[in-house]
Amino acid sequence: MISFNQIPIDLRTPGAYLEFDNSAAVRGLPGMPSRILVIGQKLAAGTQPALTPVQILDEAAAEAAFGRGSMAHLQFRALKAANTWTESWAIALDDDVAAAPAAGSILFGGALGAAGTINLYIAGQRVRIGVGAADTPAAVATATAAAINAATDLPVTAAVNAVTLAQVDITARGAGAAGNDIDLRVNYNFGEALPTGLTAVITAMAGGATNPDIAGAIAAFGDAWYTDIAMPYTDAANLTALESELARRAGPLVMMDGHAYAAATGTHAALTTLGNARNSEHLTIIAATGSPSAPWAWSAALCAVAAFHIRIDPARPLQTLALAGVMAPDAGQRFTLEERNLLLFDGVSTFRVDDGGRVLIERAITTYETNAAGIADPSYLDLTTIKTLAYLRYSVRARIVSKFPRHKLASDGTEYGAGQAIVTPSVIRAELIALFKDWENAGLAEGMAQFKADLVVERDAGDVNRVNALIPPDVVNQFRVFAGKVQFRL
Repeated sequence: MISFNQIPIDLRTPGAYLEFDNSAAVRGLPGMPSRILVIGQKLAAGTQPALTPVQILDEAAAEAAFGRGSMAHLQFRALKAANTWTESWAIALDDDVAAAPAAGSILFGGALGAAGTINLYIAGQRVRIGVGAADTPAAVATATAAAINAATDLPVTAAVNAVTLAQVDITARGAGAAGNDIDLRVNYNFGEALPTGLTAVITAMAGGATNPDIAGAIAAFGDAWYTDIAMPYTDAANLTALESELARRAGPLVMMDGHAYAAATGTHAALTTLGNARNSEHLTIIAATGSPSAPWAWSAALCAVAAFHIRIDPARPLQTLALAGVMAPDAGQRFTLEERNLLLFDGVSTFRVDDGGRVLIERAITTYETNAAGIADPSYLDLTTIKTLAYLRYSVRARIVSKFPRHKLASDGTEYGAGQAIVTPSVIRAELIALFKDWENAGLAEGMAQFKADLVVERDAGDVNRVNALIPPDVVNQFRVFAGKVQFRL
């Protein structure tokens, strides 16, 4: 007897009645949702209220929503330079009421010997200032402050120092410790140089204190599923709060897997300390030391690239993919092979720079290093591992609930009529094996013989309405290292 979903069993009215059943309509693997979330600070000029999720289509929308030159605006500039395809949302934060803005300065000196151009870089954005041969350092400072303030998409404002007229004082638009990472420099590209006779002494941005508390942003997540989160802060309190929320969401009762991306500058020792202080498979931190671009631009760019390519294939490594929207450090500021290798043992992801100056992902890892016993554990080392597991779980869930949405449960060996909405453990086992074949064909898992041997599907001993399954996929690995010995002959 066939199990109908909509046609009543006691229908006597003559006619031909047919219902649709889509439980066998979808073949192959499902597409897993992908949605980016950017957390960042706004300015008062931004029209979007803080702590209110909003979808952002492009940089112009971010500028209007969060204020021109705000952190959130510039995060989306980097993100959209790397990925215009993935659905992107934001939750903006106001400055903390106790926060202090970062400040720095540029002190001009010397005597100009000829007219020229100053190439000033602020958070990776170039500001060009033309100077004349007769200009004094004070005149240069006045022109520089005016040029900075005219570039309203910069994350800073400028003023000529009232005491030292040759000095330009620079202040971050947004308050908080993140402003300390705004890079100030003159000359970056080949051929750039200060005009003859002019000197410029830069005091790095400092004094910024108290990032916003992201607890309000986390509460604003609600029931929305964000798979990739651009995180602009690396202070312990905010990272801990976000890691805890992502761990909760990744649990079996929620199953809304998400991953956060952050970036940090500093010495090798400082990055090592930061990486070793974290231990979450849901967080990736990339080293951005020496780059003119701000860390929040790096985290947004990495988030954008990862979200786009992982949506295509979660198991394929991200190495060699370019991080559009960020600038490479000068050659002398880049970490060596040995230093990068050490960072990869300390929970910090690394990059390389190609001959064209593009920043390329070298290896994207999580900060997970040790298990609950404090023993070194590489099981969640690579970002691709946790992303592949998230997809496998999603596809199991999708397969089971679509194939058996309203089925009855019987033990193996039960004889029932064809067309009955009944499922048995052996039927579920066969479906899981078929799903594994799809995984294998998609290059997500390997080892069918092992999977069949270790797969367990059984009725629960205490709940007659429940089936338990032990699903043992051998997750496919990535080709990362080739080692060979050239044993030559003469």
